[in-house]
Amino acid sequence: MVKALRDGFEKLLGDKNMLTDLLTTIEAKTGVSKRYIALAIIGVVAVYLVIGHGASLLCNVIAFGYPAYISIKAIESPNKDDDTQWLTYWVVYGIFSIIEFFSDIFLSWFPFYYMLKCGFLAWCMAPSPANGAEIIYKRIIRPFFLKHEAQMDRVVKDLKDKAANTADAISKEAVNLLGDEKKAS
Repeated sequence: MVKALRDGFEKLLGDKNMLTDLLTTIEAKTGVSKRYIALAIIGVVAVYLVIGHGASLLCNVIAFGYPAYISIKAIESPNKDDDTQWLTYWVVYGIFSIIEFFSDIFLSWFPFYYMLKCGFLAWCMAPSPANGAEIIYKRIIRPFFLKHEAQMDRVVKDLKDKAANTADAISKEAVNLLGDEKKAS
C-alpha cells in the first residue's frame, strides 16, 4: 500500500502540468527536491486543515477545484474511461455532500474533521483504478441504486411533473398579472 502511494506520488510529480512546472522551477531556484517541496506543501495544508481558519473552504476548494478541472479535460479527451472515472467521483461527492449537509454541524467540531474529509475526498479522486470513488460506487451506491431504481424513477417522475405543473401555474399567474397591469394603465 505504501509502495503504491509512493509510486503514485512519484508518477504525479513526473507528469507535465502547471503544478509540476512550478515545482520544477522552485526546485531549480532552491536546490531542494520537488518531492520534498510537494511533501512540505501537503504538510502545511494538513496542519492548516486542523488548526486554520477557513479550513472548510480550503477543503472544498481541493475537493471541487481539481476534480472540476480534470473533469473538463476528461470531457475534451477522446478517451471515455476518464469520463466514467470522474462521473463516478461526482456521484460519490454528491452523495457525500448530501450526507455531510445533515451531519456537518456536529462533525465540524471534531479537531481533525476537515483533514479527514479532505483525505477521504483525495482518496476518492486518486488516479488509480481502485480509488475510493470506484470502491464506494461499486460496493454501496450501485447495489442500492439497482435495488431501488424503479421506486427512485417514480419519485423523480412525480417531482418532475409537480415542478412542471408549478412552473405552468406560475407562468399563467405572471401572464394574468401582466395583463391586469396593462389594463389598469
